[in-house]
Amino acid sequence: MKQREVIIAEAVRTPFGRYFGGLSKVRPDDLLGFTLSSLAKKLPSFDLNFLDDVIIGDSNGAGEDNRNVARMGLLLADFPKSIPGVTVNRLCGSGAEAIIQASRAIRSGDYNFIVAGGVESMSRSPWIVERTSKDQPTDPKFHQSTVGWRMTNPLFPSQWTQSLGRCAEEVAERLNISRQAQDEWALRSHQLAEAAWSKKIHMDFVVPFNQIQKDESIRADTSLKKLLELPSAFSKDGAGTAGNSSPLNDGSVTMLITDRLGLEKLEIEGIGKIIGSQVTATTPNEFSLAPISAI
Repeated sequence: MKQREVIIAEAVRTPFGRYFGGLSKVRPDDLLGFTLSSLAKKLPSFDLNFLDDVIIGDSNGAGEDNRNVARMGLLLADFPKSIPGVTVNRLCGSGAEAIIQASRAIRSGDYNFIVAGGVESMSRSPWIVERTSKDQPTDPKFHQSTVGWRMTNPLFPSQWTQSLGRCAEEVAERLNISRQAQDEWALRSHQLAEAAWSKKIHMDFVVPFNQIQKDESIRADTSLKKLLELPSAFSKDGAGTAGNSSPLNDGSVTMLITDRLGLEKLEIEGIGKIIGSQVTATTPNEFSLAPISAI
């Protein structure tokens, strides 16, 4: 049996808000509900009753995500109540994992139309309290759930459970990647991101929300000098800083995935194809090397 071609028919996202920035007062399920309803508006000829499933990546899931944020978001977007939703978690790759799973369902012929994407509110990630009894704790120990390990199992080696930033630093040190090289790459990233906005590459997909028009973490005015002046963030003299590390963001992305026949029914051209995918793994403290073997 010939496999079906997998096509991204249409996509929508919010601007990405910085940590405790312009989207920090918006619940993650509301972020997702907004992009789902915005996606439906971009496809006025599509009958939502033909939607087979909604698959959403969410790496937190500990608070207002409400266990299954995919289902919560579609209900808030006033999608038909008969549409199911499932939330998947592959940590930083969760949104991509949702899209991969959706593409496999289309390719195999199980589904005809799927919405896939991701949502995260790192600003609103809750504090978590350990629980060992039925009683409310009198002296609770709080754990942050924004990023990294939480309530770590003591059986894991300590080098695995360091901060993500420190783990990345140690890999860079072994590979002799200098602080300046990392800052130069960070500068390049900001410059390319700003150039993309200047060329309006995102304009067909980004829907302004909560008075936010543009991704907030882009530092168009930064320079190598400014980056080199920033202090170490994860260890006393480490190369990782707030300037060359990935930012903490809030936002949501959704897209409609189908095949060539579905695209013809929608009478649109589509915006891209999903050809294939691959996942791999390393020891936890070498997570920054995992994309190499996947590629």
